[in-house]
Amino acid sequence: MKMVTAVIKPFKLDDVREALSSIGVQGITVSEVKGFGRQKGHTELYRGAEYVVDFLPKTKVEIAVSDEILDQTIEAISAAAQTGNIGDGKIFVTSLEQSIRIRTGETGVDAL
Repeated sequence: MKMVTAVIKPFKLDDVREALSSIGVQGITVSEVKGFGRQKGHTELYRGAEYVVDFLPKTKVEIAVSDEILDQTIEAISAAAQTGNIGDGKIFVTSLEQSIRIRTGETGVDAL
């Protein structure tokens, strides 16, 4: 099992959710986060005053998947979240040692 964490632009969330649903991913966790990468924020003009926006709004999507659909999951997220502009986001994949469904007590892949 793997935990896939994607940090994407907020307006791409619906596209990513639909892409994941189409490949059979059943559950995702979504968080509103702020951060920056290589772009290191940007400057904006508000009421004639220029100010620096250090942390940009992003959306973090976390998905626990079986090893069998890992590649499909990564491809679906990449295709749905890509705009071709700087700041499209990142995808991180980590090993998931155990998962337990609290309601039924199922473990491992069955709990996903």
